[in-house]
Amino acid sequence: MAHRIVLASGSAIRATLLGNAGVDFDVTIARIDEQAVKDSLVGEGASPREVADALAEGKARKIGLKEPEALVIGCDQVLGFRGQLFSKPRSPEEARAQLGQLNGERHMLLSAAVIYHEGKPVWRHVGEVRLTMKTNSDAYLDAYVSRNWHSIRDAVGAYKLEEEGVRLFSRIDGEYFNVLGLPLLELLAYLAQRGAIAA
Repeated sequence: MAHRIVLASGSAIRATLLGNAGVDFDVTIARIDEQAVKDSLVGEGASPREVADALAEGKARKIGLKEPEALVIGCDQVLGFRGQLFSKPRSPEEARAQLGQLNGERHMLLSAAVIYHEGKPVWRHVGEVRLTMKTNSDAYLDAYVSRNWHSIRDAVGAYKLEEEGVRLFSRIDGEYFNVLGLPLLELLAYLAQRGAIAA
């Protein structure tokens, strides 16, 4: 049985990934207080994986309860480094500080997706990628933030691997789509299994 697919995300890159894969879908942005949810979960001792999954489910639930007939995809991505979670930088100075912490170090990106259907979660997956940032000069990091602030302000960790941010890294272990914020291969496999897309 064919189902309408709804992406509960305003992320342009997630929409591009789904569209490029030939998936027919609508976008309805789920607005939740991500920072409040994140702060509460971290305060309760939740792991980065649990935080990513909970945020994705919160977005899927918000739209899924309004559109129970659809397969509603909620997504979120968190960056874990030495026991702390990074959020999207609020200023160029914060972006530079995040990059300074990650410089020459290894960190983890977790990309979660949850699908709601008929008022409940029916599928979930958290993709994990480990990234090693090479030791970049202070001058380069300063110039990088200055050149790219308009784009990286929407990215946890203050970089986009699909743009100049790839130059910051020496190694990536994991699925590239998870770096971009969507466990695409697993998501497509589930949609095909459900008959929502052709297989």
